[in-house]
Amino acid sequence: MSRVLIIGAGGVGSVVVHKCCQAPEVFSDIMLASRTKAKCDAIAASLPRPIKTARVDADQVAELVALMRDFKPELCINVALPYQDLTIMDACLECGVHYLDTANYEPRDEAKFEYKWQWAYQERFKKAGLMALLGSGFDPGVTNVYTAWAMKNHFDEIHELDIIDCNAGDHGQPFATNFNPEINIREVTAPARHWENKQWIETPALSTAEEFDFPEGIGPRKIYLMYHEELESLTKHFPGLKKARFWMTFSDNYLRHLEVLRNVGMTSIEPIDYNGQQIVPLQFLKAVLPDPGSLGPLTKGRTCIGCLIKGIKNGKEKKYYIYNICDHGKCYEEVGAQAVSYTTGVPAMIGAMMMLTGAWKGTGVYNMEELDPAPFMEKLNLHGLPWTEVIL
Repeated sequence: MSRVLIIGAGGVGSVVVHKCCQAPEVFSDIMLASRTKAKCDAIAASLPRPIKTARVDADQVAELVALMRDFKPELCINVALPYQDLTIMDACLECGVHYLDTANYEPRDEAKFEYKWQWAYQERFKKAGLMALLGSGFDPGVTNVYTAWAMKNHFDEIHELDIIDCNAGDHGQPFATNFNPEINIREVTAPARHWENKQWIETPALSTAEEFDFPEGIGPRKIYLMYHEELESLTKHFPGLKKARFWMTFSDNYLRHLEVLRNVGMTSIEPIDYNGQQIVPLQFLKAVLPDPGSLGPLTKGRTCIGCLIKGIKNGKEKKYYIYNICDHGKCYEEVGAQAVSYTTGVPAMIGAMMMLTGAWKGTGVYNMEELDPAPFMEKLNLHGLPWTEVIL
């Protein structure tokens, strides 16, 4: 029985609080907080049990500290913006609260995805006797756990890892993103990077593509090479990796719109002067695009996210694929959100469950692959994200 503070009332935050409510034996008291309390209240009104709500500016450590001291949570689940990771970690340290997030910190003024800022908190969390769990979403998150599970159960050595993310859903909108547009577009337009022969190789954004035949009727789709933060932690914790890549699907329609927006400067994060005011074009674009939370009832189809792994077992080469398929419509029926939010929110809840029940223990800062994958994998099957393994 534990008190948990959830910060962030977007699509993912809504899923997290719904799923926490489904496990009252673990999450006895829940507070949902956001800069806009009305969003929290609207989510609370849709829940099967009462929760507390509050307003907090996650950019302000003092406001976070005041809220934590008032509510006294055991754990803070951060599903706010990645720019706010460090202020929330600072508040957790000051108040003696364990920490969990779904995406690594990135500066507001630079699309740079690195764990160095959060890994730097290792000794502070150890000294405080607290645990910080980084990247407990799907990718990063479940994909890290899949890799640890494969190493534990199927391989003696892992040499190649391809993380492949397919959203085969359709929301019918001319152009929209399935999660925060600012974060999504920064991620997609950043240069691609992959690990090969003990070094990072950088290529222009969306310049490398292959075709991959997805399982269970989804079929062949074009996948594009990108950089994703889990590659940094996985190459650190699995030093035998000779190659590690991250791939994602995009529709031709999405890419056409994105190309035009890039060409006219709307994806820039450099402030410009407009009528005497400083505005960031990408933040303005976010304001005019559809709210990802509004896409739930519109989105049909499925997602498929998994890891394709090559390595050695008992002296022989082995190829293995582990994946989850998630249906947008079924997610909306259960929690009122589409599958992209669901596949991030459910692992955040399970990661919190691991920490609060003692299945995962420790002091300091952890990535998901550093912990025993077995209890997490069991909960995935029980809480809506069943997985399938294939030996190829």
